[in-house]
Amino acid sequence: MSAAGAWAISESCACASAVGINGPDLARQAQVIHRNGPHVEAALPVRTIAAEPEPLAVDIGRMALVIIDMQRDFLEPGGFGAALGNDISRLKSAVGPCADVLAAARRAGILIIHTREGHRADLTDAPPIKVERGDPAMRIGALGPMGRILVRGEPGHDIIPELYPVAGEPVIDKPGKGAFYQTDLELMLKNRGIETLLVCGVTTEVCVNTTVREANDRGFRCVVLSDCCASYFPEFHDMGLKMIKAQGGIFGSVSASGAAIAALSAASS
Repeated sequence: MSAAGAWAISESCACASAVGINGPDLARQAQVIHRNGPHVEAALPVRTIAAEPEPLAVDIGRMALVIIDMQRDFLEPGGFGAALGNDISRLKSAVGPCADVLAAARRAGILIIHTREGHRADLTDAPPIKVERGDPAMRIGALGPMGRILVRGEPGHDIIPELYPVAGEPVIDKPGKGAFYQTDLELMLKNRGIETLLVCGVTTEVCVNTTVREANDRGFRCVVLSDCCASYFPEFHDMGLKMIKAQGGIFGSVSASGAAIAALSAASS
């Protein structure tokens, strides 16, 4: 089949799905041109994910999993989060569901991106108002139990072993709370033709919420997995999710690991 013919079939399938002819759980059989190169590959199916404020029909082939800031400094004893007096067990509750979704995403073969918040060793990319917050002994760049706090390359800056990236999974090192700020995340997603983001990570009200808002402004649809996110403050977690799905999904949708795994597993079967 010619490239033009392949695109024509792909487009017709997409249009039919949009008006409900194919149904949300019917796999597309067309061959499509991969957006990253000239080779041809089979499209993944469209699946429905249970979510609030309403279920979503998503093209699994245009979906990516983004796992935000599951770093040792935030989640492990002796890290930055614990040093600030936070109960890290509240963040650890998200690790198991995240690991399950990550495994399902790997089986489905979708794009997986991890992020880490941190700064250059000389802190030239860290605004003074960020560095100067709090106790000087616990500030960004100070020496902590796992190396200098939130400095790239230090042990505490790295991702926890349970969710560690494998070869081929990009890691975005971000200097801010949002994953799009001063990074090439948007370019990576658009190069792959991604439309929908499954979002996991910590903390719900800070880096997750900031990233979802950035993504929404850039035209990406976000599905935040509630049990794959967490906060040191349970009320902030709850309110952060409510803000995302309010007013018909002003910033995105909220779902859970089980619904995402069901969609990914069906796509990979």
